[in-house]
Amino acid sequence: MAGGFRARLAAPILLIAFLSACGGGQKKATELPLEDYTAEQIFGRGEYELNRRRYEDASGFFGEVERLYPYSNWAKRALIMNAYSQHKGQNYEESRAAAQRFLDVYPADEDAAYAQYLLALSYYDQIDEIGRDQGLTFQALQGLRAVIENYPDSEYARSAILKFDLAFDHLAAKEMEIGRYYLRRDHFSAAINRFRVVVEEFQTTTHTAEALHRLVEAYLSLGLTDEAQTAGAILGHNFRSTQWYEDSFKLLKGRGLGAEAVGDNWLRQVYRQMIKGEWL
Repeated sequence: MAGGFRARLAAPILLIAFLSACGGGQKKATELPLEDYTAEQIFGRGEYELNRRRYEDASGFFGEVERLYPYSNWAKRALIMNAYSQHKGQNYEESRAAAQRFLDVYPADEDAAYAQYLLALSYYDQIDEIGRDQGLTFQALQGLRAVIENYPDSEYARSAILKFDLAFDHLAAKEMEIGRYYLRRDHFSAAINRFRVVVEEFQTTTHTAEALHRLVEAYLSLGLTDEAQTAGAILGHNFRSTQWYEDSFKLLKGRGLGAEAVGDNWLRQVYRQMIKGEWL
């Protein structure tokens, strides 16, 4: 969080005095209905619970501000705080719903960029291991792209770009994991399909060099030397200093082959695009 949103959160928290004068004695405020408090007081209690990391209680109070004072400025502030509290409590669906509601109702507000960022994070923060359903990763990429494209000058755009690259890399890692699985079991065609996806669609990730090396392995196993040599040529042009190139070069040399672009295949097309500067 930053900017106005962070400033509001970091401001001194309003502590409700839970005691109110009633005649000659005092009466606990908790015995009074919530409707007897102002929007500011309820909002302050939400911030108080948030500071105590009691996220469910905090979101409850922010929700009450919306319910009791729906057309106030406090309700708008409570809505974005509700989304934040839900996210901190790892209630991602609820956080996403609140963030989306903020975007629907206040699309031009200064906190709209943060709402969109929270919405993206509700997917991104669930990407914790390669083996999980990649649908979350696709949703995170879409949400992060919306931050980057719709709010390019916001303070959240830079963070969104970094997270977008990590999520993109995550998808490539999944393709590599499946490709290696097939390769270990000598399902070479299935493995090639996965490594090809990395080379063609995820070439800016950290997995491209290994994908090219695995293609050399798989194509040599199938006796498709033109493809193997061309994959090696791409490796040599872009990743010559890597271990992946050294390993591929040894494999090719062991078959009396070189790392050069030959034949007419999809890798040869990639090689031509690369030489023209249209790839990588």
